Amino acid sequence: MCGRRVLEVRTQVFRPVLAADTIVLLDGEVLGKPENAAQAARFLRRLAGRTHEVRTAVALAAAPGLNVAPLVATSVSQVTMRPISDEEIDRYGASNEPLDKAGGYAIQGRAAIFIEKLEGSYSGVVAFRWPRPRHC
Repeated sequence: MCGRRVLEVRTQVFRPVLAADTIVLLDGEVLGKPENAAQAARFLRRLAGRTHEVRTAVALAAAPGLNVAPLVATSVSQVTMRPISDEEIDRYGASNEPLDKAGGYAIQGRAAIFIEKLEGSYSGVVAFRWPRPRHC
């Protein structure tokens, strides 16, 4: 997904393009960016007290005309949230922070207090890290 999008954008600009995208996976289901506060609350209730996977893909496309394949790398991390009360979920939702975040939370923001354990890359969960790219 990230690699295709970087190629689309590359045709519109005449310099290298760097793109990244993050998804949250729980029980094989992708939890994207919530459409509203109610959906964000549902996401957090599902994630509370459980471990989920966060994947961030980063793609770099060279300037057009160089005929070089994009470089793509993926960060995969496991995040465990502690149990979260309905009151905490409502308070967090009122902040509007979860509305533009995959899975409905920002590990680098107010949701940091919900995180019990992180295995993998913090910067990958934040959604942008500088991994060692590899050719597609």
